[in-house]
Amino acid sequence: MDHPIVQISLDLTSIREALDHAHKAVRAGVDWLEAGTPLILAEGLHAVEALHKEFPQHPIVADLKTMDGGYLEAEMMAKAGATHVVVMARAHPATLKAVVQAGRDYGIKVMGDDLGCPDKPAAARAMEDLGVDYVIHHVGYDERRDPEVVAAHGGRAPSPLDELRSIVNAVHIPVQAVGGLSVAEVIQLPQYGVRYLVLGAPLTVDANAFKSPAHDLEGLLREIIVKLRSAASSRATE
Repeated sequence: MDHPIVQISLDLTSIREALDHAHKAVRAGVDWLEAGTPLILAEGLHAVEALHKEFPQHPIVADLKTMDGGYLEAEMMAKAGATHVVVMARAHPATLKAVVQAGRDYGIKVMGDDLGCPDKPAAARAMEDLGVDYVIHHVGYDERRDPEVVAAHGGRAPSPLDELRSIVNAVHIPVQAVGGLSVAEVIQLPQYGVRYLVLGAPLTVDANAFKSPAHDLEGLLREIIVKLRSAASSRATE
């Protein structure tokens, strides 16, 4: 892979707004489009269908956060046009195996999310053993805002960077890192061995309302991607 793959998380609540964001993201150079969990909750598989119809050449990640009924959920999203689906590491192993089987049957990739796992490196290894294609190392929205959690981290919110190296070292499959990262932190991710980068709240979506941000989204995305490509080129020539 010549450069990091950039994915935008469309954590919105309407297809119209998601398509508007997606057009801006694609013009800016984003590679993958994610139907975020709020969008799937609000619009269901119709959101995935709409994204696939509008952007047939772009991979579409359906952030289902599947906990049960794994085969059916993955099958539905594959038929709607998703190329990747997300299952939770804390689901029963039978559910992960079912999603992996659906992925094989329908030619889509499976991403395993470690949100809430007490031992995330172990969870990553277990998911790899069960056949998932990617690990999503995830510090959740509520976790980052909980006063007790923040106090336990010395007055700061926990970050995906805290355990990222141990996650990457635990598996042989690609890892993503998500959960409140700043632009500067996202640009650092390739240094940890992360080549699939996710841009989400609060960079691309109002993290409190799950609506369009007040800033120039397309301009911000273009700036981030230029910096990412530049950093990748600099490392390649070192």
